[in-house]
Amino acid sequence: MALLTSNYTIGTRVRITQQIPRMRGVWTSSVEGVIVNIEQAKTGSWFAHSKDDRLWLDRLELRLDDGELVVCNLDQYSRIETVDEPVTE
Repeated sequence: MALLTSNYTIGTRVRITQQIPRMRGVWTSSVEGVIVNIEQAKTGSWFAHSKDDRLWLDRLELRLDDGELVVCNLDQYSRIETVDEPVTE
């Protein structure tokens, strides 16, 4: 899979919305923060028979406004949007 995050750079503020399909409807979750790391990283899954016999996922690490770090594993149900910086007074 091509890196989904190739159009984004570290320091960009983004909102990631991910959807998980279920039997009845879709579960949706969103997180917003500043990108601190972008990478493709391998998982412990062996069945993919890809590079190094591992499944590789696009990962995007965000720093939320409260300082929490969140790692998002991206897939075809993930949407990334660039957002403006929050207004601070």
